[in-house]
Amino acid sequence: MKTMHRVRPRRGTQRNPTPPPPRWEPVVMRRRSFMKSVMLGGSALALVSCREEPKPPPPPGVHVPSVKEGEGLFAYLDRTRGGFDRKLYKQLIGAANEYKEGDEAAHLAAADDTSRANARLLLSNTRIGDLRAHPLFEDGLFTLIEQGVDSTAAESVKRWTMGELKRFLLDRSEAEIKSIMSGLSSDIIGCIVKLMSNEELIAVGSKVFNPLPGSRIGSKGYLGARIQPNSPTDHPDDIRWQVFNGWAFAVGDVLLGTNPVSSEVASVRTVENTLRDTLETFGIADVMPHCVLSHIDIQAEVEKLEPGSTALWFQSLGGTEGANQTFDVTLPKMLGHAAARTGKYGLYFETGQGADGTNGHGNGFDMVVHESRKYGFARVLQQHVAQAQLGAGRPAAPWVHLNDVAGFIGPEVFRTREQLVRCCLEDIVMGKLHGLTLGLDVCSTLHMEVNLDDLDWCLEQIMPANPAYLMALPTKNDPMLSYLTTAFQDHVRIRERFGYKVDDRMWAFYQELGVLDAHGAPTEHFGDPTWVYLQYRRRKGDTRPDADVLTEGRRQMAEVRQRGVWLAEGHGAHLWDLNPDLDREIRYLYDDAKKSIHAELPDSFASALPGAVSVVTGSKDREDYILHPPTGEQLTDEAVESLRRLRDAHAGQYDVQLVISDGLNAYALTDEGHLAPYLERVRAELAAAGYKVAPQPIVVRSGRVRAGYHIGEVLYGSLPDADSHRAILHLIGERPGSGHHAYSVYITAPKVSTWSREGEVDHDITRVVSGIADTALSPSTAAVDTVRILERLTSA
Repeated sequence: MKTMHRVRPRRGTQRNPTPPPPRWEPVVMRRRSFMKSVMLGGSALALVSCREEPKPPPPPGVHVPSVKEGEGLFAYLDRTRGGFDRKLYKQLIGAANEYKEGDEAAHLAAADDTSRANARLLLSNTRIGDLRAHPLFEDGLFTLIEQGVDSTAAESVKRWTMGELKRFLLDRSEAEIKSIMSGLSSDIIGCIVKLMSNEELIAVGSKVFNPLPGSRIGSKGYLGARIQPNSPTDHPDDIRWQVFNGWAFAVGDVLLGTNPVSSEVASVRTVENTLRDTLETFGIADVMPHCVLSHIDIQAEVEKLEPGSTALWFQSLGGTEGANQTFDVTLPKMLGHAAARTGKYGLYFETGQGADGTNGHGNGFDMVVHESRKYGFARVLQQHVAQAQLGAGRPAAPWVHLNDVAGFIGPEVFRTREQLVRCCLEDIVMGKLHGLTLGLDVCSTLHMEVNLDDLDWCLEQIMPANPAYLMALPTKNDPMLSYLTTAFQDHVRIRERFGYKVDDRMWAFYQELGVLDAHGAPTEHFGDPTWVYLQYRRRKGDTRPDADVLTEGRRQMAEVRQRGVWLAEGHGAHLWDLNPDLDREIRYLYDDAKKSIHAELPDSFASALPGAVSVVTGSKDREDYILHPPTGEQLTDEAVESLRRLRDAHAGQYDVQLVISDGLNAYALTDEGHLAPYLERVRAELAAAGYKVAPQPIVVRSGRVRAGYHIGEVLYGSLPDADSHRAILHLIGERPGSGHHAYSVYITAPKVSTWSREGEVDHDITRVVSGIADTALSPSTAAVDTVRILERLTSA
């Protein structure tokens, strides 16, 4: 998502000193330290020109200059450190990864290609049993994951080196690989992909398959689709018409899965029933499930209120207990939910490399192993679903699957299309070796260096590895989440290019629907959502003339588009090309998003808000803010002092503080009709509910969500009334891309005793109202929703 690729500075190559020092220990150095060293070296040279030229410092990163023949990780640690060193052990395993910015931020990236190759050689020479005897990080989740490893199969491979395992995976058949898969721990699986080239990952991915029970989803030669009908307002018609749109292109066989704007139980229930109605009307609820991707507790509550309204249950997963707590997920909670899934449809998970680290739970090990542990968690939950089915007297056939969301976080994890391809290939192999049905969200954010056309290139590189499924939307641009992913017509192109098939039962449905003929060729109705709507109305018993129903359908489509949800009709030069007018619109929105991401609040912004207090974060400039999110999470010392003065002036008399940050789109706050209506209505609603709102809003430049938590700690953490609830309402510009220029409000309202513990407040206790704009969720409605959620939080 770029107009041109930014070239990353070439990473230095290691010079071998002559003669070599008797003991050269690996060095980890940040870029800033490296630059300071270079600058100091230059100054010294200018002052004392007669001295011998100093040797250049090692390049930043994990430095592994050389290894001895046959040397493994533990022999290397003995030789260089005199014994086991856990920190260096984690660094060496991290250094075996292909370069990604997320590993560099965690001080785990190799300093250069030589160090990376040597780290891989050390790992390759290390025995599986020795690696398992030295866990990278231990917590309750690690223990649970290990319990899911088959001990007999593990015993059969423990004396293999990692190099021998790699050769086995490349040379042996699927049946032989599956005979040992259950004995491979998540850390071993996370390490083995480090040793493989992209071509080798494709070789393994293209011969191991784990289809969903009773279907061809996840089988060799099949590529499914999760239709992702998202709406900026959760409007049922927006959701329903995107399903019709996908089916018009014969796309969608895995899941109808909506990401909701609101996580209110009533709203989630409405969306669940919209999806359920669509499937039941066409008689295919037993072929494909539906799901609303709210928190799993909300889905359980909806099912309790209306049994049968939900089908497949969703949850995001982390790779450590701490990372899962960010999602308000605990091990007992997830095991309990798995035990309740006794019907046909079980559980669905999303994960993503880098998520744990960006949420502050990296724990010193690399993001590939983190991702693999998420798959290990999913494998255990899959096993528990199977046990629950057996306990209920049903055959063990757990409908459990997972997709990564590779590229959703942003450039702090990785930035280029080549890295996106690498991430997807790693995840395909890790998922398949865990025995999972593994799909992909091949995606990018608007602040990465991966544009609309780059995504097509990425799909070409990834598809030979045959993942189980991809996302599917009317266009590559998600109208609610504001990121780039896979369009319906991308599926049409991939089917033509690679010969992949849709699940047999849904292919027959598309023939019955009339968008494909008896031979599987597109009919005159292919790509026409109104034709699908006509069939929907007929199945509802509607007997009006076709022309009347089709006219109604076109009117509804126009209304959907007016709400900012794109629908694809027809095609360009090929069946898989977007309609040229729609293609131009999507590219215009992409260009607008690139401008928005770099927009800054004008100097006059804060002065236009009465009494506003302006503060800044640690970001040096907009580029620093975009590429290094942690800089936008903490306030400068000067900002903290300003807030302390404000705290003293308030003297504890206010229980709500409004915070306004530019976030990833300053236009979200400066566009006419966005901010002012919200502030006016939310102040009135708060006053009516009995809250005391600080009169001075706090304006944060280069602010991230966690900057609001930092503000709360300063304002509330030292107040004497430890049991009182104090709230931060943080308005922040959302990712651009939808054209709405929307913002969100993050609602955080713990007790003072919680605010007093630095770092305690995080996303897990925060609720959000998102998609606020004059063209999406109206600011006035969002204000009412905000106060309703706040009342629930403060009454707990």
